[in-house]
Amino acid sequence: MPKFFVKNDQINNGKINIIGEDAYHIKNVLRMRIDQELQICSVDTSENFNVIIESINTNSIICNIKKIIETKTESKLDVHIFQGIPKSDKMELIIQKSTELGVKEITPVIMDRCIVKVDKNDCLKKIDRWQKIAEAAAKQSGRDSIPTINSFEKISNIYSVFSNYDMVIVAYENEKKTTLKQVLKDLKKKKSCPKIAIIIGPEGGIDTEEISNMKKNKAEIVTLGTRILRTETVALSVLSNIMYEFEGDV
Repeated sequence: MPKFFVKNDQINNGKINIIGEDAYHIKNVLRMRIDQELQICSVDTSENFNVIIESINTNSIICNIKKIIETKTESKLDVHIFQGIPKSDKMELIIQKSTELGVKEITPVIMDRCIVKVDKNDCLKKIDRWQKIAEAAAKQSGRDSIPTINSFEKISNIYSVFSNYDMVIVAYENEKKTTLKQVLKDLKKKKSCPKIAIIIGPEGGIDTEEISNMKKNKAEIVTLGTRILRTETVALSVLSNIMYEFEGDV
C-alpha cells in the first residue's frame, strides 16, 4: 500500500488533507481513484493511518481515516552520521541507503581533505534535495519518521557535540587494532539502546590532525577490516553492523 507523510495540521476531524507533490503523485503518477486506500503517517507524531480517498481535487486529496495502524518499523537506536562531503552524487546514495537502514540524522561535514568545494549559494538547494531523497527513501522502506538532513558544518564545529552521544565511532583506514566489532560489544554491555554518532571521511580520508582532535574528545577510532572501503560504502557497513548488534534486543 502506498505510504505518504503529512503534518499534524493536515489531520482534522477524521480526515487527512494531502497537498503539494504528494497529491500530484497520487493523482497523476499512481493514478489512484476515489475509494482506494493509502497509508498516511504524521511526521510530528509518527502515528500511522489507513485511509480511503474521499475526493481528488486540483491541488489536494481528501481522505477519510479508516483506522489507526500499529507499526514497529522505527528502531529505538538513535544514530547520527557525520559524513565528509563526497564527490558527485555519492551523498544521495549515502542518504538513501542510510535512511533505509534506520539512521535518524545526517550532517554533511566540510573536512580538510574534501575534494568538493562548497558553494554557499548551492547549500540550501542541496539540503532541500537531500531532504526529499530521505523522505522518498523513508516512504519506500515503510519508516514512520524521516531522517533530518542538517546544514553543512565545518569539522572544527562538531567536536563539541561528541559529549551528546554514548559513543562516537570514527572509521579510519590507518587504525590497525581497535575493531568496530570490539567497540560495539563493549558499548552493548553498558547500554542496550545507545545514542551513536558515526564520523566518515570523504574520498581523501580523514586528516591526522582531525583524528587527533577526535581522540581528545573521546571518539573511538576503529578499523573496518583489511580492505579500504569507498566513502559511500562506509556508512552502510557501519550502520548494518550497529543494527545487527543492537536492533534485535531493542
